[in-house]
Amino acid sequence: MNYEELYETLQPQEKSLKDSLALMQRLFKAVAKETEGGDLKSLMRDVSAMQEACESLKTALEDVKDTVEGFDSKAYFAEGDFAEQMLSACAEKGVDVRGEFPVYEMFPYKVKLDAENQDVYLDRKKLPCMRPLSLVNTVKAGQERLNRVSFNAQAFVNELADAYDLAVLKLGKQDAADVYLTNLYKFLAPMSRFRKDYDQQSFAFDLARLYASGIEETKNGRRFQFGPSRKQNKAIRILDKDGQEQYLATIRFFQ
Repeated sequence: MNYEELYETLQPQEKSLKDSLALMQRLFKAVAKETEGGDLKSLMRDVSAMQEACESLKTALEDVKDTVEGFDSKAYFAEGDFAEQMLSACAEKGVDVRGEFPVYEMFPYKVKLDAENQDVYLDRKKLPCMRPLSLVNTVKAGQERLNRVSFNAQAFVNELADAYDLAVLKLGKQDAADVYLTNLYKFLAPMSRFRKDYDQQSFAFDLARLYASGIEETKNGRRFQFGPSRKQNKAIRILDKDGQEQYLATIRFFQ
C-alpha cells in the first residue's frame, strides 16, 4: 500500500465535495434572499435544486468514506509500508535518518512508529499523521526552524564548563578528567521539569552547533576536547556542518 496513491484517489473526490458545498452555499444565499423578498417561485426552484445538490453531496461523501475505509491502515504500519515510504521521503527531502523499526532518529528528532495503534510520535508528541511525506516535511521544517534560532556558542560552552566543574566535584574526578556528556546533561538540567523544556535531543543539537562553531575555549581561556567511548549507549550522535555524523561521548576542560 502507498498513501500517495490514496491521496491521488481522494483529490478528485475532495473536489466533488468542495463543488457540492459551494453550490449548496450559493443556493442557500439565494433561498434566504427569496424568502425575505417573497419570491416564492424562485424559492421553490432553488429549494428543489438544493435537494439535488444534497444528493450529490451525499454521493461525494460516500465515495470519500468508501475510499478511506478501503485503506487498511493497520496493515500499512504492521507490514512496513509506512516505514519504507518514510525512508524514501527522507532520501527525497535530504533528511538524514538512522535507526530501524520502530524507532528512528532524524537529528535532532526521534520518530517512533506504533504499529498496533497506527500512531506516530515525534519525540514525545503524538502526531495525527499517516502520510510519510507529511511527517518528513514536518521534521524538515522543524530542523530548518531550529537552525534559524540564534545560538551563542561562547555562552553555551561557558555554561558547559560550569556544569563540568560541578560534575567533576560531585563525581570525585580529577581536574581535566573526561566526563560523559550524558552525565553532564543531568547537571545542566537537574530537575525533570527542566528536562521537559530542554531534553537530551535539544542538548545534542546544541552540541552539534558548538561542534560546528569553531569555538575552542571558554571566556577565561580554558580549552575543551570531545572524546569517544566504547560504550555505545554513552555516545551522542550529532551531524557536523557538512551533514556527516559524529559520535561524541565525553568532554574535558583543561588549561
